[in-house]
Amino acid sequence: MGVRVRVEGVVQGVGFRPFVHGLATRLGLAGRVGNDAHGVFVELEGGRDQIGEFLVRLESDAPPLASIERVTITSTARTPPAGGRFHIAESGPSGTSRTLVSPDIATCGDCLAELADPADRRYRYPFVNCVNCGPRLTIVRAMPYDRPLTTMAGFEMCGDCRAEYHDQADRRFHAQPICCPACGPTLKLVGAEGDPLASAAGVLRAGGVLAVKGIGGYHLSVLASDEGAAAELRRRKRRAGKPFAVMVADLDEARRLCEVDAAAAALLTDRARPVVLLPRRPEAAVAGAVAPGNRCLGLMLPYTPLHHLLLAGTGAPIVLTSGNSSDEPIAYDDRDALDRLGGIADAFLTHDRPIHLRADDSVVRPFRGKGMLLRRSRGHAPRPFTLPREAPRHILGCGAELKNTFCLAKGRHAFVSPHIGDLENYETLRSYVEGIGHFAALFGVRPEVVAHDLHPEYLSTKHAMGLPDVELTAVQHHHAHIASCLADNGQEGRVIGVAFDGLGYGLDGTLWGGEFLLADLASFERAGHLAPVPLPGGAAAIRQPWRMAAAYLDGDGEALDVARRNERRWASVTSLLRGAMLTSSAGRLFDAVAALLGVRDTITYEGQAAIELEQLADPAERDGYPAAISDELVVAGADLVRAAAADLAAGTDPAVISARFHNGVSDLIVRCCLMLRDGTGLATVALSGGVFQNLLLLRRTVERLSGAGFRVLTHAGVPANDGGISLGQVAVAAARDRLRSYGDQSSAGFS
Repeated sequence: MGVRVRVEGVVQGVGFRPFVHGLATRLGLAGRVGNDAHGVFVELEGGRDQIGEFLVRLESDAPPLASIERVTITSTARTPPAGGRFHIAESGPSGTSRTLVSPDIATCGDCLAELADPADRRYRYPFVNCVNCGPRLTIVRAMPYDRPLTTMAGFEMCGDCRAEYHDQADRRFHAQPICCPACGPTLKLVGAEGDPLASAAGVLRAGGVLAVKGIGGYHLSVLASDEGAAAELRRRKRRAGKPFAVMVADLDEARRLCEVDAAAAALLTDRARPVVLLPRRPEAAVAGAVAPGNRCLGLMLPYTPLHHLLLAGTGAPIVLTSGNSSDEPIAYDDRDALDRLGGIADAFLTHDRPIHLRADDSVVRPFRGKGMLLRRSRGHAPRPFTLPREAPRHILGCGAELKNTFCLAKGRHAFVSPHIGDLENYETLRSYVEGIGHFAALFGVRPEVVAHDLHPEYLSTKHAMGLPDVELTAVQHHHAHIASCLADNGQEGRVIGVAFDGLGYGLDGTLWGGEFLLADLASFERAGHLAPVPLPGGAAAIRQPWRMAAAYLDGDGEALDVARRNERRWASVTSLLRGAMLTSSAGRLFDAVAALLGVRDTITYEGQAAIELEQLADPAERDGYPAAISDELVVAGADLVRAAAADLAAGTDPAVISARFHNGVSDLIVRCCLMLRDGTGLATVALSGGVFQNLLLLRRTVERLSGAGFRVLTHAGVPANDGGISLGQVAVAAARDRLRSYGDQSSAGFS
C-alpha cells in the first residue's frame, strides 16, 4: 500500500527529515521525505503493518525540538517497488509559506562534548552545532528552511561536513548550519592583538569593555565582579539604573551568586537559555553597579559555543547586556555595531556569519514552579500561539509603544515577534517595520486586517494608519491585555478581567490603568476602576514618582519627607492638580507609595519605583490597608496612600508599610471580583498588565482569588506587560472578524 503524509508544525530545522528517514528505513519502507513551503511531506510505500507503526511512531518518537500540530494522511494505492529505498528529497519551490520556524536553541550536550574533546575536529570551534541545537530563526532568510536560504549560504561545506550531512546515521544528517574549522565561520577580534578568544578574555580581566557577537545580536561584557568596569559600562551605555544580566558557566556558579531552587534550575537549563531573575545571595561576588538597589540578579547560562569558550577563558562570571545605547535596539549588523558601539566597547569579538534577524535575550521570573516571561525573544520566538478559533483573514497586530512586539496571524496561528523595545527613536521603528516585512514573508501572511491601539500618538498606531488597502480595527489597550491573557490560556469566553498597568488610552479620553473589565475576545465593558487622580505634569509625573505622591495626598503632605525632599517644586506641582489630565493608573499608585517611603523620587527606567517597592516589602507581614469601594465599583486608591502616610508618621518600618500596601491592593482586587461575581455569575478572573509582574502582589492575589472559589488565569507564554498587547490585538480582531464573517454568536460579547 502507499500513503502520502503531510506534517505541519515546527518540523523544519529540527532534524525531522533525518528522523523520518531513519524510522522509515528501519521499518523497511520505501519512499521519500522532503521540506516544502507547507511543512514536511512524506511519501510511503510498504506493508500495512509497517506503515501503521510508522504513523504511530512519527508522533510519539519525534525529535525533541519538533512540535507537530497536524498530520494529514492520504492513501495513494501504489504498490511498493522491488528493492525500493527511502530517501530525502530536494526541497520544492517556496510558494506561499505555511510551515513554522524553530527558535534558536542552546548548544546541546553532544556538541559541547565535541567542543571539549582535543581529539575531535571541532575541538574549541566556536560554531559547532547539529540538528538538535544552534541558530535557527536568526539565520533564516526565507522558507523552506534549507542552507541556500539561510545566512550559511556563503559557506560551502567541506568534504568531511558534506559526508556527515549525507550520512543518515550522523546527527548532522541534513543539519543546515553544519560547519567546521575548515569550511565554516571564523572568529575575529577587533581592537586587540593575539588569539581572539585568549585576547578577548584578557580584555575582560584587564577591566575593559568587550562587545561580543552572539546568535541574535551583539552584547556588551565586563567582569561581573569588577566595580569600576561595570560602572564605566553603565556610563558609556547611558544606562543609569536598569540591571545588567550576568552569565555564569554552570549551575554551581549560579548557586554561588543566587538562591537557585529546582524551578530556577529548570529555567536556567531550559533549551531557550533565558535570563532568569533570582534572589541574590548577600555574599555574591558581583559588583554593586551590576544591579544597583536590586535584591535580584538576572542570571543566564551560556547558550553558544563561543560563550562557553569565553567563560572558560575568563574563569569568572561576566556581565552580558544588550549591545546598544539606552533606548536603542540591539545591534546585529557588523558595520552598524562597530559604528554604534565603537564609543562603548574597547574591543569586538566578532565573526563572519551574518545575523538576518535580531533577537534579544528572553527574561523570566520563577512563579509557582514555572517561568513567568517578562520579555519573550530568543529561544521562544517565533513559536506560534494557537488562537481559540481560526481567523477568517490574515491579521497584523501592531502592538503598543513600550516593550513593543508585533503579531501576525493566519488560520489559528499567531506569530508574536521577538521583543523589539520602545518605539521612541528611528532605529527601533526601522527594526519594527523591517521585522513585520520579514515575518510576513517568512510565514506567508498578507495582512488584510490591522489591529492597533487607541492612542493616536503611538508610533505603532501611526504605522497602522499609514498602511494601504487594509481594514483597521482599534483595540482598547486594557481589552488587549485581557484578550492576550485569554489567548495565552486558549480561552475565549467571558471573564472578569483585571488589567493593572502604567497607562493606556481610555474610551473617555483619559488615561486608564487600574481596570476591572467584563470581557471576552470580541468586546468588553468597563465595570470598575481605581478612582482617577491628576497626573501633574503629564509624562513628567511618570519620570518623577514624587509628583504622584503629591497628587494622591492632594497637597496635604507638606509635613512628610517626600515634600521636604522636593520642597522647591512641591507647591508648584500641587497647583497643577486641578487642571491636570486624570488617570486611573495602578502603576502610578505604586509610584506614589514608593516616593512616600523614600524608595524612589525619580526613575531611570520604566517600573523602577514599583520594582524597588516590591523588593522592600516584608513578606511575613499579612495585614493590609483598606480602600473604600463605591457601589459603582470605583476604588479609592488614595485610602491606601493616606494609610501608608499615617503609618510612616507613626514610625512604622517602611518594609512593613510596603507589605501592607501590597496586601491592600490584593484585597481590593478580590473584593471587586467578588462584587462582580455576585452581579454577573462569572467565576473566572484573568489578570494582566505590567503590575502583575510583581510577584508579591501576584502570589497574594492568586491565593486569595483561588481561596474564594475563582478560577484564575495568568500569563505563561507571553508577558503580562505590553509585550503581550500585540497578541491580544490579534485575538480581538480575529473574534470581531468571525462575527462579521460568520455571525458567530459564541463570541458576541454582551447582551
